[in-house]
Amino acid sequence: MKSAIKTLFAIVSFMLMPYMTSAQENPSTYNLRINNTSLGSDNTEHLCFSWNINSEKRGFNQKAYQIELSSNNKVIWNSGRINSSESILVPYNGPQLNPATQYTWKVKIWSANGETSEWSQPSNFTTGLFTDKDWAGAKWIALQKDRKDWYVVPGIHSPLVKKHINDKDFGTYLLPKFKHSFTATKKISRALAFICGLGQFELCINGKKISDDFLDPGWTKYDKKALYVTFDVTKDIKEGDNEIGISLGNGFYNIPRRGYFKWLGSFGAPKVRMLLRLEYEDGKVKDIITDNTWKAAQSAITQSGIYSGENYDATKENMPWQKAIITSYTGLLESQKNPPVKVHEEIAVNRIFKNVKGNWVYDLGQNFSGIIRVKLRGKRGKTVTFRPAELLNPDSTVNQSATGKYALSYTLKGGTTEEWSPRFSYYGFRYVQLEDAVPQDKTNPDSLPTIENLVGLHTCSSASEVGTFNCSNRLFNRTFELIDWAVRSNMQSLLTDCPHREKLGWLEEAHLMQYSMQYRYDLQMLYHKIMGDMEDSQTPNGNIPTIAPEYVHFDSGFEDTPEWGSAFIICPWYIYKWYGDKNLLVRYYGSMKRMLTYLSSKEDKDGIVAYGLGDWFDIGPERPGVAQLTSNGVTATAIYYYDTKIMAETALLLNKHNDYTYYNEKAEKIKLAFNKRYLNSDGCYDRNSQTANAMAVYMGLVPEDKKDIVMKHLVADIQSRGNSLTAGDVGYRYVVQTLKDNGYSQVINDMNSRYDVPGYGWQLSHGATALTESWQAYGFVSNNHLMLGHLQEWFFNGIGGISQTDNSIAWKEVCINPQIVSSVNNATTSFISPYGKITCEWKITDNKYTLEINIPANSKAVVHLPTTEADKITDYGISVSKAETKVIGNETIINVGSGHYYFECPYSK
Repeated sequence: MKSAIKTLFAIVSFMLMPYMTSAQENPSTYNLRINNTSLGSDNTEHLCFSWNINSEKRGFNQKAYQIELSSNNKVIWNSGRINSSESILVPYNGPQLNPATQYTWKVKIWSANGETSEWSQPSNFTTGLFTDKDWAGAKWIALQKDRKDWYVVPGIHSPLVKKHINDKDFGTYLLPKFKHSFTATKKISRALAFICGLGQFELCINGKKISDDFLDPGWTKYDKKALYVTFDVTKDIKEGDNEIGISLGNGFYNIPRRGYFKWLGSFGAPKVRMLLRLEYEDGKVKDIITDNTWKAAQSAITQSGIYSGENYDATKENMPWQKAIITSYTGLLESQKNPPVKVHEEIAVNRIFKNVKGNWVYDLGQNFSGIIRVKLRGKRGKTVTFRPAELLNPDSTVNQSATGKYALSYTLKGGTTEEWSPRFSYYGFRYVQLEDAVPQDKTNPDSLPTIENLVGLHTCSSASEVGTFNCSNRLFNRTFELIDWAVRSNMQSLLTDCPHREKLGWLEEAHLMQYSMQYRYDLQMLYHKIMGDMEDSQTPNGNIPTIAPEYVHFDSGFEDTPEWGSAFIICPWYIYKWYGDKNLLVRYYGSMKRMLTYLSSKEDKDGIVAYGLGDWFDIGPERPGVAQLTSNGVTATAIYYYDTKIMAETALLLNKHNDYTYYNEKAEKIKLAFNKRYLNSDGCYDRNSQTANAMAVYMGLVPEDKKDIVMKHLVADIQSRGNSLTAGDVGYRYVVQTLKDNGYSQVINDMNSRYDVPGYGWQLSHGATALTESWQAYGFVSNNHLMLGHLQEWFFNGIGGISQTDNSIAWKEVCINPQIVSSVNNATTSFISPYGKITCEWKITDNKYTLEINIPANSKAVVHLPTTEADKITDYGISVSKAETKVIGNETIINVGSGHYYFECPYSK
């Protein structure tokens, strides 16, 4: 059926081809957006507008635009006609915007041929609170006062806790809930809630939970900053009497000494600040604020730890109310701009079985980040315990040995069926062990509580999905899913290493996996949050530590490693290249310079930076950990050089010409020092590891006359090992991309097509359902880790064939160049770029190559076809003009504008 439809489409398109370049353009605009959250934006001095364009004609280019901004039906700013092709991140150039105000904007455009679009459909955004005064006197309130003896910042690593505080109780504040009643005296036109609850909060109005967010607000370095969240609650307020309810959890704000913890620390007792602004239809405004008129009580959540789990006692749902106390918080308050965490999907139970100890175990069939939702029934006061885990022990009990002891419990109030989910904690798991209860359809001689239903709720960032990939190789499709589950599981309000044991923002993955993740998800605003976390964690000497927010100081390389801290320089550059957003480079340039100055201070007498973890978890003779096959000076100095080159390019972009000259000269010195130390006479680097040779080539450190021999060493090492990999967390991305960039995608294919050596196939063959921390899928480390997922980038820019040309910014010029390998004969890939949706579908049948692509309006593409017979290339059955083609090597290059294309050409291996 699909083939028949495509044939019909091709015939129709063939008939229409004469009209496709001469047709009316009929341009229109859609997907209007700003570079901020649309609800609560508070960084309006850098406000920018973007839109996508639809046109019926190929090769559409915008010539001019006009933007109009209004509020309350009054025009605030009109740009007038601006002759520019810019449709991405067009800066606002009007008067200062007001806080807590809704604005509406629209755009129209002109084409290069003079056609004008209609005004777009209007798009709205609401500003947040710009200053403390804008909070209208709202106070921080709490159930208990902060205890000075429990204020421990930075936190204490768990092995050192007893040394520092012996066996003392710590951080065991009661978890509070608050309520407040108010009257809406007139009809409401709009109601906005601005709220920060530390560490996490849930907001209810008239008994209904507001939004489906989970674990609001995002985690930050709380001694510096906290985030507030804005909700439009217009539909939740009724005329007359209303009641607000707020519940708080600990999150990372307070780690109590209960159960497992990776580190112990506290910024204070749970607290909340809220402003509810009611706008009446007559134009009057009423503010409801947190103050000492609010009531507070202990909630039924008797224990909640981000590491240890959560306990809920339904018999304590009606604890006595008391007057809330006024407290304080001294950090900055900023609007939450990163996409909130939400429930991504429900995961049904795959099977239920009883283990050797007599406990029932639920197998959900998938390792994921999240919580459970359970329906249960039993006698009042009976407690049911749930122990989630990634793995099982040999005796079929749950195995938490590598992920931290974690438990959930629910105490029943009795009577009817009760439903419950944890509210302020989550874990990474596949299995759930049930204690002191039985599934409802099983024998129950002891009259224990019964579980009527249990499902998994996969929670992760709600960042929009922008990329898809599928090909004819089943192993590659399974690998794509394996990586994607780990990416989502660790995509929270920051990028975590794992969803259980640590949940910390280890920074190497933020840049090494950045492109892999950005092909799948829109991460622009999440990286704005991550950059803030890094700057807030920067030390006085300029260093960016290995984790951000840095809640705890670790020892030696786990505190300071160049390949980790360099995310602060690499990530904003990648954001600029990918999205065209240079605001991060502008905002953090001074702090980025301080980081690079710190790295310079770590040079040895020969100009080499050699310390830290190196190529973490590479495959060597010993148990995985610090680099075994590559000197840490290779990876650290290569990254140091890369940082310096990025800083030179950033300086040029920002018109800092003295810095540009300085950093270019500095980079040349690093390059000379690197080659003097690590380039061997036979043309390989260091100890001839895959990582050493690949990084040297990728970073541009190899002298041009040595590049071919270095590549031969890289390929020879892989093939001498039977096409198996050795590179680790730092090196593998560069191995894959270096091979791809230099025409060795077949080697990538061969290296990742095995089930019998450590790698993706090995993990799948050993039962992994999410990417594991070690290539070997060891059970003594995490089994849900995103750090080794670098093949995802190749699925998109290699087999999928979608990338940017070298000098393109924000996907203005697309490169369509699918890498043909022996195990794949077709692939379908899509990616929503800032300009719109790019698609690439190719297949090989009977010595014929077919390539169907779509390039969004206002962008263009360079298309690579695997033939030298340019005269036999057709587009929708019409021969392509020879003047449009260029034969280079064994392929033909065609430059095209926006539009849909269907190329066919001869193909022979």
